[in-house]
Formats: sequence, C-alpha cells, structure tokens
Amino acid sequence: MSAVVEAPRAEKHALWEDALAIPSGAFLMAFGLFLLGQIGGVSGGVAGVAILGSYWTHWSFGLIYFVLNIPFFVFAIWRMGWLFTSKTIITVSLISVFEWVHEHFLDVSAINPLYASIFAGLAVGVGMIMIFRHGASAGGFGIVAAYLQERKGIRAGYTQGAFDVVVVVVAALSTVSPYILIVSIIGAVFLNLILAINHRPGRYLG
Repeated sequence: MSAVVEAPRAEKHALWEDALAIPSGAFLMAFGLFLLGQIGGVSGGVAGVAILGSYWTHWSFGLIYFVLNIPFFVFAIWRMGWLFTSKTIITVSLISVFEWVHEHFLDVSAINPLYASIFAGLAVGVGMIMIFRHGASAGGFGIVAAYLQERKGIRAGYTQGAFDVVVVVVAALSTVSPYILIVSIIGAVFLNLILAINHRPGRYLG
C-alpha cells in the first residue's frame, strides 16, 4: 500500500515581505526602463507605449505611464479585486518615481546600446517576477497577463510576449533607428524568456 504524499501548501507572503519585494521589483523595472530610454530604445506593453510617448511629446515617462494605466486599474478592480489593484497602483507609482530618480542620479550616456538592452530585459523581467509573486503587477498588459495566468492557466510570459510584439511593430513604424530596434527586440526576448521560464502555474508557491 503506497503512502499518500500531501502536496506542499502555499503560504501567503507576510505584509513586511510585500513591503520589501514590491519596491525592489519596481526599482529594478524602473532601472531597466531608464536604460532603454537612455539609448532611445523601446520596450513592450504599456511601458513601451509610455517610452514612445515620451519621445514623441517630450513629457515625462512617469506621467505618461501612470495615465495610461488608469483604464487597466479599472479592469483590475473588476476582475482581480481591491487588494491586487491597490498593490498594482502602488507599484506603478513607484516605477514612475524610481525612473525619475534614476534619470537624475545616474549618467549612462556612454553605455553600449546592446548591453543596455540586454541588461534592461533582465532587470525588467526579474522585477516583474518579484511583483507578480507578491500579488501585484506592473500595470498595463501585466494586469491582463496576471489575470489570464491565474484564471485561465495561460503563462504570463506568452501573453506579455504577444502584447510586446504589437508595441515593437508600432516602434518599427516610428522614428526608432533599425539598430536600436534590433537591440530592443533582443532585450524583449530576454525579458519574456525570464517570464515564461520562471513564472507559470504550479512553479512557485507562496
């Protein structure tokens, strides 16, 4: 007679763990987005739209990013609940502020675009995983990705990747140079590989 093995139980993160992880993830994401902005690159999702908007209008990335996320906050309240939405609003606000902090305290004007794009993809990907695993998202299409993974079992990396393709196509039709577009795509590949490999149903407990 074989022994019955109980599945491990997932323990929710404590409030202090969320308070450390969400700002840390937002800091990493903001750093990656800052690097892309410095090389004139693009990203996927609403963050990518905000970056393009900052190029076209010369408004701050943080302002555009927050405003674009307002409709997604409404969707999050409707489909994901107030706790998830409140954490997401905090995360988006932190990303907007941290991007401004990086801009005023770092000088990376001489950075190689390929290196910057790869590092940005890694930083944004790791930051998103931290945020996802603590019951929040970075806003925008990340809210939709989190919803589809939680409710439909579709990996967040796949959803995010599909939205990224749309934004990159728009970037290709804009003023982004072919070389910068190519290195941006390479960075987006690294980002979505991190999400697809490390953030999927059943992979993580807690």
